[in-house]
Amino acid sequence: MRIGHGYDVHRLVENRRLVLGGVEIPFDKGLLGHSDADVLLHAISDSLLGAAALGDIGKHFPDTDAKYKDADSLLLLSEVAKILKDNGYSVVNVDSTVMAQNPKLSPYIQMMRENIAKALSTHIDNISVKATTEEGLGFTGSGDGISATAVCIIEKVI
Repeated sequence: MRIGHGYDVHRLVENRRLVLGGVEIPFDKGLLGHSDADVLLHAISDSLLGAAALGDIGKHFPDTDAKYKDADSLLLLSEVAKILKDNGYSVVNVDSTVMAQNPKLSPYIQMMRENIAKALSTHIDNISVKATTEEGLGFTGSGDGISATAVCIIEKVI
């Protein structure tokens, strides 16, 4: 078994969609990035790739490559699952947290879990998504951005 950790952060800006966990969330701002800037899926992808010592999403899906412009991060997560499988690993579980002052994310958590489980070809019980505010502190608390962390366990398939 191997453990991985991932972290991602993106700035909130006007005229962008807000996508978290593959769910488009109604909000007056969205996350700025080369892809859809889904911080949750990026943190999860990095945790999985890191657990397998296979680099990070920047290595596999560089922002210098035009084919990843506005990319759907759920598709990138599915590709991460394929990379893990090709290297003999399967996902045991993922635990993640999104830090955002607004919007409130609780109505979307179940959909996020379903999307992530499907992309990773695992049971939803293996996927945890939590959300918290920062009590008005820091860049997430001021509404300047959203961040996410993830930890995972993967195992070598024999």
